[in-house]
Amino acid sequence: MSGGHSTYTPKSGIGKWIDARMPLPRLVYDSFVAYPVPRNLNYAYTFGGILSLMLIAQILTGVVLAMHYVSDTSLAFVSVEKIMRDVNSGWLLRYMHANGASFFFIAVYIHIMRGLYYGSYKAPRELLWILGCIIYLLMMATAFMGYVLPWGQMSFWGATVITGFFTAIPLVGEWIQQLLLGGFAVDNPTLNRFFALHYLLPFMIAGVVVLHVWALHVTGQTNPTGIEVKAKTDTVAFTPYATIKDAFAMIVFLAVFAYFIFYMPNYLGHPDNYIEANPLKTPAHIVPEWYFLPFYAILRAITFNIGPIDSKLGGVLAMFGSIAVLFFVPWLDTSRVRSAVYRPWYKLFFWLFVADAIFLGWLGSRPAEGAYVAMAQVATLYYFAFFIVIMPVLGLIETPRRLPNSITEAVLSKNKAHPAVAAKV
Repeated sequence: MSGGHSTYTPKSGIGKWIDARMPLPRLVYDSFVAYPVPRNLNYAYTFGGILSLMLIAQILTGVVLAMHYVSDTSLAFVSVEKIMRDVNSGWLLRYMHANGASFFFIAVYIHIMRGLYYGSYKAPRELLWILGCIIYLLMMATAFMGYVLPWGQMSFWGATVITGFFTAIPLVGEWIQQLLLGGFAVDNPTLNRFFALHYLLPFMIAGVVVLHVWALHVTGQTNPTGIEVKAKTDTVAFTPYATIKDAFAMIVFLAVFAYFIFYMPNYLGHPDNYIEANPLKTPAHIVPEWYFLPFYAILRAITFNIGPIDSKLGGVLAMFGSIAVLFFVPWLDTSRVRSAVYRPWYKLFFWLFVADAIFLGWLGSRPAEGAYVAMAQVATLYYFAFFIVIMPVLGLIETPRRLPNSITEAVLSKNKAHPAVAAKV
């Protein structure tokens, strides 16, 4: 799918001149117009484009907001309020950026789940998956540092609690914490560090996204059947077939995004962040942003010592391990069948995993006491068991359904009940 002779033909003298010296128009044409994609892609495959759109929106709004923000502990909170009240359309930019982070994570979680469901990580796409995991890690770092910048109560105390967990790491823990904080407590050096890194990391994300898209075009797009392209009839041109589907999905996604911006802009945030940071007054319940809650629940689920590892270090290792395990998914899944469509038992355990991840998110918002702790421990156990036990074992013992011989056969068999549609495809 990724190979083949270019069909791009410059139509003007200027076009020919540019193409002979820097064939950028040819690259765009080959990558986003004539590029062949499987003909059976569904709307789950539109979130890559949605994520690219959201990244651009976050960078643009972030650059403008940075022009008015002051990274000083005595002025940061006031500067954000000034953006909201005095800067032309500042309220819109701030709400777009703050809610954009949440919608960015909504899209990336759907994108990850689609990859797990359709086996998009299997050979030869291991590097493509790993680059996606790196993007996810950079997103988490960027979002965490951005959450500190408004300098509200939850910003300050969230940074204090999370950076405090690094002290659990033997030998280098305190050094890492002091490096992050720029001192011994969350203060002005911390805010300056986080602002600088929050501004820089999105451009690093953009660079890794370019590598991610490059790797995708080398290996070719996967599809819901998990079957590789075998004939030209299995594919259609990216434009207009995929672009129209992507555009429609973007419009729907942006409509929901706009609804949150204009009608419920603070719904996904925390009300305590509209109170200026006060080191002398601890909030009743410190929680991170919603997209970190599953990992926060895993962190707090380890309330017991594991041999020489105390509960604090165990929680930190479990939290980072829950992200690190994603990098090894291509080798943990031993099944030769990619798509869960043809794996009935994997499909069942996958949807249980999705429910478990949502349940962990809810538990992360609850107090770490009583039955909530026991439920978090059970949910954490299933989270790791899905990757470390279920994936490898199912690949060895599961009997998958019969795979179609080609993508075209799968499409035609799906449309048997609709002869008119089948005739068109």
